[in-house]
Order: sequence, then structure tokens, then C-alpha cells
Amino acid sequence: MNMRTVVLLPAFALGATGTLRAQTDEKPRPVESVDLERYAGLWYEIARIPNQFQKDCAGAATATYELRDDGRIDVINRCTKDDGKVKEARGVARLDDEGGARLEVSFFSIFGWRPVWADYWILALGEDYEYSVVGEGSRKYGWILGRNPTLDESQFEALFQTLRDQGYDPAEFEVFDSAAAASAEAGSQGLP
Repeated sequence: MNMRTVVLLPAFALGATGTLRAQTDEKPRPVESVDLERYAGLWYEIARIPNQFQKDCAGAATATYELRDDGRIDVINRCTKDDGKVKEARGVARLDDEGGARLEVSFFSIFGWRPVWADYWILALGEDYEYSVVGEGSRKYGWILGRNPTLDESQFEALFQTLRDQGYDPAEFEVFDSAAAASAEAGSQGLP
């Protein structure tokens, strides 16, 4: 079985309102396509709109996905809670029928049936897949992800401009020192 790793971090789930959202009825525009093999690997959460699903995360999170033989992706999200314990959520992602870099993710299953799927749209993607901006149609949820735990200031400015162009308010995003997330990920894998 040929397994690959793909990280779609923001799938911890999808909570906040914003000033820019009220200014446009146009939905965010996902990038035209995503190569899931290149998207594979570990992503660090650099920033997020605070949400209910990550409320007990003490800081940034990580996520890992494995491509499955059926074309879906196993999702594993991790963060460290205030008590130092690692929280882990497992789910499944799939490509959305609308095409482009639109995915859906589900963390809820009843005997294998998944009645609830949430949008996971890739709104920006680095040329070398070094960063990703993820959101969805209502702009209630959003994440900036990186292959490394930190981004340089010029990358942040460019990504914040992308968010503005997509109708998001960058001021809604909580920015993290993702080095803490890297430590949590290493700890969950038994690494020093």
C-alpha cells in the first residue's frame, strides 16, 4: 500500500465574525488546483481565526494526513492543551465535487457513515508548497499554514494581503509562535 502524508491542519474544525465579510457577498476563490502528493507532509499552524474546535489548544496546532487507496485522506490534527497534554483529532478529507482546491473534511462518524462535512478551501499556496492559506465560503474560519513553524515578515505581509483580497480581515487572525507546535508534534512522535 502506497501511503503518503498530507497535512490539512485547519480541519480541527471550523468561529468568529469579521468586518470584511460584511463588505462582500462574493465567496472566497480557491486556487485552481492542488497536487495532493506535493501538499503531503507536516503543516504548522501559523495563524487562525479563533474557533470553538480549537478553544482548548494552548497555542498553534499541527496536522498530518495520509492519502488512502480510495482517494480520501486520513487527517490527524494535534495541539497541546493548557495542562501540557496533547489533544488529537482524527478525521477524513475528500475532494469536493466543485473541483479546484476545494476539499471537505469530516471528524464525525456514526459506524463509518459521515453525515457532516466541512469546507476546506485552499485560497493560496506557495509555489513550492511552503505555505497555504485555508478558508471556506462564510469566512468564519481561516488558517495560515507553513511547512516550517514560522514565516518571515514579508511572507506574512503577502499572506495578509491575500486574506484581504479574499474578503477576510487579517486582524481576526491569532498569530502563533509555531515553535511550540513543532515541539508538540515531536513529542507526539516520541522525538526529542
